[in-house]
Amino acid sequence: MLVRIDLNDAELVRQIGAGSDPEAEAELFRRMAPRIRLYGLRHLRDEHAADDLTQQVLITTIEALRGGRLREPEKLASFVLGTCRMTVLDQRRGNLRKERLLAQFGPNLPSVAQPRIPHLDRERLTGCVQNLKERERTVIVMTFYDEQTGADVAHFLGVSEANVRVIRHRAIRQLRDCMGTSA
Repeated sequence: MLVRIDLNDAELVRQIGAGSDPEAEAELFRRMAPRIRLYGLRHLRDEHAADDLTQQVLITTIEALRGGRLREPEKLASFVLGTCRMTVLDQRRGNLRKERLLAQFGPNLPSVAQPRIPHLDRERLTGCVQNLKERERTVIVMTFYDEQTGADVAHFLGVSEANVRVIRHRAIRQLRDCMGTSA
């Protein structure tokens, strides 16, 4: 059944409540989403927050209409506006609660030290890779640069996968020694 665009809000609410026509819900989205988004832009002043508000309010509205919780179907727009207002107030209360908790307990929270990522001396690494034997260099380049599997490297070199793992292990150890780092 196709929903006519000329349906008034009350008829649209009744069709959604009956649950017989998904097109009625699509029409509700088309009608209300721009209004909700505009409300969100005015009150939240953030496009992403307005988009989130639109989605949340539309879901809440559809659930209410499916459940028959709108007593006066002709007041759909007022219901949607009220849902917008309550959703924004809930978000603000939640943010205020988080700020209070952070102010109260934040100074006592242990700080988490970020792990320090060592600086990579690319020139030195290039020299170390160039100092490897050709076979070891091939295994390292194919494994870490070309992202080839052990089977692919073994097939290319004509050796077993176990041999590739041994060559790679020894080459990595040589690179660590050359770079002056420990395992």
